[in-house]
Parts: sequence; structure tokens; C-alpha cells
Amino acid sequence: MTNPPPEQPLEARCDHCRQNRPLFLYEPDHDMHLTGITCEWCARGRQPLLCARCWSVEKAREEADPGDPADNEAAAVFVQLVRNNHRHITRREADKAACDGIEAATRAAESGDAS
Repeated sequence: MTNPPPEQPLEARCDHCRQNRPLFLYEPDHDMHLTGITCEWCARGRQPLLCARCWSVEKAREEADPGDPADNEAAAVFVQLVRNNHRHITRREADKAACDGIEAATRAAESGDAS
């Protein structure tokens, strides 16, 4: 029994340097697109196929990008919304616990088990 030959990487023209090399699909490595905040990398219609050298350059550029100040403001608003929601949920849980305690005390008083 023989092993199948290893898969050869896709070789084609790099979208950046235009040389024929093994290519990789460049995909942004961040979660900004989950927050509704767009960036240069997420807004592309098609992610480029890049050789290893160009992929590394693009990755370094993405990591070094400070971002658009408008995006930073939107991110700050998003963080504030999350904090407000957390405060609201905590307050609601505390109110429910207080109401449950009052209900238990009322039941105990009505059944004559007052302590």
C-alpha cells in the first residue's frame, strides 16, 4: 500500500508582487468585523491571494495600523454600551433577589412560621 503524494500548494500570480509563487488567502486576524466597525481589511470586496513574503508584509501593516479615530470612537461607544448593559443586568438580578426574599418572608409569615 502506498501513501498518496502530498498536496502541492496553489501556485499562481501573487496579487501584490505579481510573481508566480505558492499563495495564501490573506484574511484579517481581528474581531473588529464582529462589532460592526469596518476597517480597511474587512471592507475589501475580495481578500487577496499573497505569497508568503507579501502576506507577512500585509500582516505587519495590519498589526501596526492604529486605526481610524472614528473607529476608535465607535469602539469606545460600544464598550460603554456593554458596561451599561452589564450594570442593568446586575441591578435587575439584585432586584429579583430582593423580591424573591420578600416573597419568601411573606409566605413564611402567612403560614405562621415567622421567626
